[in-house]
Amino acid sequence: MSESIPTVDLSPFFGVGDEDGKKKAKEVVSQACSQYGFFQIQNHGVPPELLSRAIELSKTFFGYSEDVKLKSSPGSAAPLPAGYSKRPEHAPDKSEYMLMFPPESGFNVYPENPPEFKEVLEDVFTHLTNLGSLIESIISECLGLPPNFLKEYNHDRSWDFLAAHHYFPATETENNGLTEHEDPNCVTFVFQDQVGGLKVRKNGEWIPITPARDTLVVNVGDVIQVLSNKKFKSATHKVVRPEGKSRYSYAFFYNLQGDKWVEPLSKFTEEIGEAPKYRGFLYKEYQALRMRNKSHPPAKPEDSINITHYAITS
Repeated sequence: MSESIPTVDLSPFFGVGDEDGKKKAKEVVSQACSQYGFFQIQNHGVPPELLSRAIELSKTFFGYSEDVKLKSSPGSAAPLPAGYSKRPEHAPDKSEYMLMFPPESGFNVYPENPPEFKEVLEDVFTHLTNLGSLIESIISECLGLPPNFLKEYNHDRSWDFLAAHHYFPATETENNGLTEHEDPNCVTFVFQDQVGGLKVRKNGEWIPITPARDTLVVNVGDVIQVLSNKKFKSATHKVVRPEGKSRYSYAFFYNLQGDKWVEPLSKFTEEIGEAPKYRGFLYKEYQALRMRNKSHPPAKPEDSINITHYAITS
């Protein structure tokens, strides 16, 4: 029997009084996070028609000529390149993307066309920010932390970002879309078109995520893994490009402000007599190392920097 991905119904968190439903959802989230770091969510409060529209508009935008897309190239001030970018030719990841920070940020460079793209991107961003807050509070409770602990630790939303991706069709010789990795941030939401291609690793097996119109994929990121001293796992995933078809998807990174210090919490170390598995670090330093993997890909993929950079080896 092949492995599958647990799906969590979030409707109890939007209604009144369904404590049993909330308890069941938290049990599924706890188990998924402690084993492999990802799950799917339904009834999450983000309108499915908004997600479908966002995919359609990104297809239109990425279908424009290079000259048109390059008019939305990033400025230099942002912590990440907000606007349109294309992976370097020699990069193992074959894609182009449009990245944005919160709507009120001064960093965003929006395309003029399609005309409603900006409005839809901002709408998606707002919905997923609210959803991030909910998932963060659920994870906080699943870890046995006070309900508002992560919210207070991670109260600054200015480094959250949304990326629309276009993966080019596979060739006969290679199909890598996004190399196997974990996300550096707190929590990531992914939605994809019907082509699929996202795969997550569970118990050593790569599980394809079948796209579903009303479902979002949730990945736990490295920040949660470090804070929990590896009680919750950062999800390992990759994108495989299909032959003869482009793939379109979005990823929303519920992030951490760059000046935050990240280290295992005492609840998961000294209070239970366990040694910390990571040394502490400033988040912006780690994010810069991760971005360098993208902008200056190492000759060997295994030389890419990830969270093991901060691991304490006994």
